[in-house]
Amino acid sequence: MESLHYLLMKSHTLFSQKIFSRALNIGLTPGQPKILEYLIEHDGSDQKTISAYCEISQATVGTILGGMEKSGLIERKQKHGNRRSLYVYLTDKGKKAASKMALIFAESEQTALKGFTDEEREQLLILLNKISATLDAERAERKEGKPLRDALK
Repeated sequence: MESLHYLLMKSHTLFSQKIFSRALNIGLTPGQPKILEYLIEHDGSDQKTISAYCEISQATVGTILGGMEKSGLIERKQKHGNRRSLYVYLTDKGKKAASKMALIFAESEQTALKGFTDEEREQLLILLNKISATLDAERAERKEGKPLRDALK
């Protein structure tokens, strides 16, 4: 059997290619589907929060949001007179694109998990969440200044 890193990388690549090819068909660029998915549940978020959730640098999120604003998917506004932060809101066009992406994500997941039992699907999600939580904790420890060798113990 292949190694964990290879299987995760290959699965991610194949899954992403499937999603991005369909996203391109509805006029979206890479990065936009993930942000749309986040905003459909968290409309009115700031760029820093979007960046953290989507695991994309703030600079890259800024570039993606600029393109989304140009194409009419989002608008950025101040909230409660706070001039220091802009908050991102979906437009009607953005909400429609997010709904289309939700279907694409659901269909892609259904295809990827074809042949899995309900229990296997649930177990896979549990295990992937566990991997994510472990890696997140290790990253947080590194940010606190712990050497990598200590974080891996």
